[in-house]
Amino acid sequence: MPEQEVPNTTAEDVASLSAEAQTALHPDETQPPSAPPEAEALAAERDRLAQEKAELQDRLLRLAAEFDNFRKRSERERLEAIEYAAAGALAALLPVLDDLERALKTPTSDADYARGVELIYQRFSDALRKLGVEPLEAEGKPFDPSLHHAIERVEDAGVEQDTVAAELQRGYTYKGRLLREALVRVAVKSGS
Repeated sequence: MPEQEVPNTTAEDVASLSAEAQTALHPDETQPPSAPPEAEALAAERDRLAQEKAELQDRLLRLAAEFDNFRKRSERERLEAIEYAAAGALAALLPVLDDLERALKTPTSDADYARGVELIYQRFSDALRKLGVEPLEAEGKPFDPSLHHAIERVEDAGVEQDTVAAELQRGYTYKGRLLREALVRVAVKSGS
């Protein structure tokens, strides 16, 4: 057999030949595989479901936060209703206290009777204080429409503008909240 002459080959030639040989032997492995249409549809469905899941989780978190806020608000309102439930009953007792104050101011010749009315007034006002009812001090204070109800305005040069000149009916608070406004006369400087 005659010997065939082998051309001079370089490493690059061998590499390119081996790449070509690989391509010829396994054409699917060297080219990127094209995804079948079902796989693309599944990927799109997966992405859509992932987005829907994220939206539902967001809605769930928002609803949970709203429910928690509602629960806290309801609990706070329930506690306030319990704490201030007696306010209506206590407000109904204030006219009795007013009557006792007027009875104390009425002159009488019977000292024992006057002393008895004074003791009843003292015990009644002490009981209301223990329950959380406190009188408002109005006379000589600046007029505050959230605490005072002005019945009339009187001119007085000796006092500051819009100062309570006289208290006609005492006001009260219950546990820091206004129970009844004070009925007052408000002083204005003469000439205004």
